[in-house]
Amino acid sequence: MARTSTKLAHEMRIIRRSFSRLARSFARITPLLAAPSQSSDAAGEARSTRRRPRLTASHRKALKLQGKYMGTMRGLKPSQQTRVKRLRAEKGIRVAIAEALRLAG
Repeated sequence: MARTSTKLAHEMRIIRRSFSRLARSFARITPLLAAPSQSSDAAGEARSTRRRPRLTASHRKALKLQGKYMGTMRGLKPSQQTRVKRLRAEKGIRVAIAEALRLAG
């Protein structure tokens, strides 16, 4: 029995030592994580944040039209949606939006 308790005591010492090392490691990296980003971190930070796209006026207008089209399509029944999609392919998005608004009531 003495041998088992010795092994247990030895394993407990190893675990305690490991926890002490972990605590020291966390203590060393905490200031690095809390400090404001420096020039060396700027490159890493730039990769992690999403760049806002530059939109031209025409592209912004097209996106607005696309959103209006999608919004009007949501309230339509599937058969009406098919009709509006066909109209969009033939005559363009503005005509399709007008028809979708007319169908929506």
